[in-house]
Formats: sequence, C-alpha cells, structure tokens
Amino acid sequence: MFIEENNRLKASFEFDDFVTAFSFMTAVAFWAEKQNHHPNWSNVYNKVQIELTTHDAGNTITEKDHLLAQKIMYLYEKYQK
Repeated sequence: MFIEENNRLKASFEFDDFVTAFSFMTAVAFWAEKQNHHPNWSNVYNKVQIELTTHDAGNTITEKDHLLAQKIMYLYEKYQK
C-alpha cells in the first residue's frame, strides 16, 4: 500500500523470488511508459521499493501519481496469485 511521505507516494513490495519481482517491475514499466510517468524505484532480490512524484509539477504528488499507484496495486495483486 502506498503512503504519503515527504511529498512522495511510497510503497514496498515483496515477492516469492527475484524473477517474480522483476516481472512485476517490467509490467509496471510498460504501464508507466504508456502514461509517460515513471517511478523512482529499486530492487534487491525479491523486494521492490517505489516512490512516485510528478517532476513536472515541482516534485509534488499529483493525480498522475495516484493513478499510477492504483495501477501498480492492481498489478501487485495479480502477481500475488
């Protein structure tokens, strides 16, 4: 779940293994590219950290961030099945 902290939406995700985590990141990357709205993120083995902020709006949280966060949560649910 995303939380708002320091003018960013932040979330941490954990998966069974690296391949699943990377597959999730790939799915998010394709969606983010379509929206031209890209997350700041990192991956260590089965964990993915994501931060969302809108750079064009002065690094604040906008509707774009909330929409991408919703899509990311939807994708995460798919990868938990």
